[in-house]
Amino acid sequence: MILITGATGTIGSHVVRLLSEQGVPFRAMSRRAQPGHVRADFEDPASLERALAGVDTVFLVTVPPRPTADHDLALVRAARAAGVRKIVKLSAIGSGGIFGGQSIGAWHVAAEEAIEAAGFAWTMLRPGSFASNLLPHRALILAGEPVPNLAGDARQAVIDPRDVAAVAVAALTGDAHDGQRYDLSGPELLTFADQASILGRVLGRTVRIADGTDILGQLPAEVVTGIDWARAGGTAYLTDHVRQILGRPAGTFEQWVRDHRTAFAETP
Repeated sequence: MILITGATGTIGSHVVRLLSEQGVPFRAMSRRAQPGHVRADFEDPASLERALAGVDTVFLVTVPPRPTADHDLALVRAARAAGVRKIVKLSAIGSGGIFGGQSIGAWHVAAEEAIEAAGFAWTMLRPGSFASNLLPHRALILAGEPVPNLAGDARQAVIDPRDVAAVAVAALTGDAHDGQRYDLSGPELLTFADQASILGRVLGRTVRIADGTDILGQLPAEVVTGIDWARAGGTAYLTDHVRQILGRPAGTFEQWVRDHRTAFAETP
């Protein structure tokens, strides 16, 4: 039995879909009540115990309000008590690096280290920027308003979330990727302006962008460190891990946009 945390999220929802298509037994976990999902909260140990009963493998995704390893560590403790064998963790590109004297993704690293120390079989997935990151700006795009650009002129290894999910499923359903950390990237490096241009071309409308660094003051310092690292070119590299694992090239940003163009329509 595989437990999928974050089962309604950007990656988890695709993992659920792929496992369903493959007929693999799994249990989807959500913090809020969802049809067919087990309801559990990282801050409620009893609910984690129930969710993990009979589980062999966990796909671990946490998105706490502020960067912290607390939710990951709660799952690790509960998983160890439940006799879980393997954890596949969604981490982030650059985690563990140092920029400006600060650690990048320190909360992810703390969780990764706890997973290793607990004796689980493990795989750490460290994707770059998701192609879907423009979706939350749909209203601005439709209104012709500029989308805030936090990345500046930096190029990023933009990746299709469906590829991240497919790699996760490969790691969850076999042992070939145990003990591996994978930096996952798309097939090309794109600036934020490049992404806006591609999106605009596919949608047939102008997608404007504007400097968004004024937003940085509203974000946790840990998040700002990662953004500053990316703005300085930290994410401007590609890997071939998606192709190696899936036996096919990673999907392009343009293909993701074409497949999701209705999500940006006036009436989605």
